[in-house]
Amino acid sequence: MKKRIPSFLLALCLLLTIPAHAAQEAPETFAPVRQKTYAGQFSDVPPASVFFDNVAALYEYGLTVGQSDGTYRPETSMTVGQVVIFAGRIRSLYRTGSAEDGPAGFAGEGTTAAEPYLWYLQAEGVLDHDLDQALTQTATRAQVAHVLAGVLPEEVLPNVNDSLITQAYASRRFIRDVSEYTPYYRDILSLYRKGISAGSDSAGTYLPDAPITRGAAAAMLTRMVDPSLRITPQWTLADLYSAAGTRMEDLIEPGKQILSPVSDEEMDEAIRYMLAAGQSQLTLYYPGVTANRARQVMEQALAVLKRYCEQSYNTVYCNYTIAGVVTLLFSAAGTGGHLEEYRAATMEAAIAVHDQLWESGEITPDMTQYEKAQVYYGWICGHCEYDYQAGDESISHIAYSLFQNGSAVCDGYTGAYNLLLKLEGIDCEALSNDSHIWTVATLDGVLYHIDTTWGDSTGVVSYEYFAMTPERSRLYHSW
Repeated sequence: MKKRIPSFLLALCLLLTIPAHAAQEAPETFAPVRQKTYAGQFSDVPPASVFFDNVAALYEYGLTVGQSDGTYRPETSMTVGQVVIFAGRIRSLYRTGSAEDGPAGFAGEGTTAAEPYLWYLQAEGVLDHDLDQALTQTATRAQVAHVLAGVLPEEVLPNVNDSLITQAYASRRFIRDVSEYTPYYRDILSLYRKGISAGSDSAGTYLPDAPITRGAAAAMLTRMVDPSLRITPQWTLADLYSAAGTRMEDLIEPGKQILSPVSDEEMDEAIRYMLAAGQSQLTLYYPGVTANRARQVMEQALAVLKRYCEQSYNTVYCNYTIAGVVTLLFSAAGTGGHLEEYRAATMEAAIAVHDQLWESGEITPDMTQYEKAQVYYGWICGHCEYDYQAGDESISHIAYSLFQNGSAVCDGYTGAYNLLLKLEGIDCEALSNDSHIWTVATLDGVLYHIDTTWGDSTGVVSYEYFAMTPERSRLYHSW
């Protein structure tokens, strides 16, 4: 009488005795050869079928022979076991060059059709034991994601859509039916990142609880094997992050109209009132004003204005009347009559940098303010050289020069950096002493000092001067 080993014991034995080929080194590249030519073998997959290219590739790579009646049945649902079989074949194709050599070492008397593929994938570290008891059940799309997510390593199946998916998902405009409570949600998002899935509609809906059809599975499976079949969702996200249309005055917290400011706090209110209105002239009233008092008001206003160096003003002209009216007109040295043109060009360039960093994925919605500020710090230091020839009348003292010419001095560096931070909604201002100016920013609720000028002083980006505590900043600056 023949003795029969229970399937779970057989599984244990097979897992403890991994065939030699399962432990071999993985190939550096994965470019499987199409072993056959699809010539209409499946009567229910004509050239007009939405899944034609995928089913044809599935056949040509030796991953399916279809049904016994000569059909593929693209609309038929699949079981978890059938999905596991396909996944095992792809893993084996990657590891051994053959779709069946890997799982073959796990076949034995009494095993079901799917078990050798399951055990092979588990031995390879691709699958856990979550689905051990679900092989005969109809597979949900979430379960399919779990089976496929780890079949191929990232060097073979890279996250080609990583930035797009991160931003799209974080916006909740796309893939809305997947949340952190969705089974295998990380695996689902992985398929989007790798170009394996784009969802079932224009919003990228995944339908995680819906059964998977053989046609939809063919699309996912062949995208894993053939890079030319991978897809990038055609989603427009620019409006989610673009700073287009932002004006200089939008970056200022509006102040109050104070006609006779005395303290620096009151002058700050008056200056912000002017800037938020998009103006460059401040009219104040000091009855009985003298020349000396008018000069003091002018110097105080200019000192306060330096906190907002991203606005590109660094000079002031003062007129006063015996009636006590003091008129301050702000401009920038070296700009002649072109300051408004320069300000507009500066704003346009800063918006372009902001949007490009978001579009490229260097900045993403899940980043902290600290991380975003660090990216902008690196950009400023990497795109500017210190202008050692700059005199008092040089435009290197304003952000325009950094964006347009790639050169600046400290107030140009700081103005450009603060402009980028404010486009990001980060609270910051400039702090100065008699010979230098740098940034003070609140990042994630913590006050930091940031000196982009000194960060760019060695020819390479030095982060020693990024996010300094006030105590550390005192080692380099006095104020």
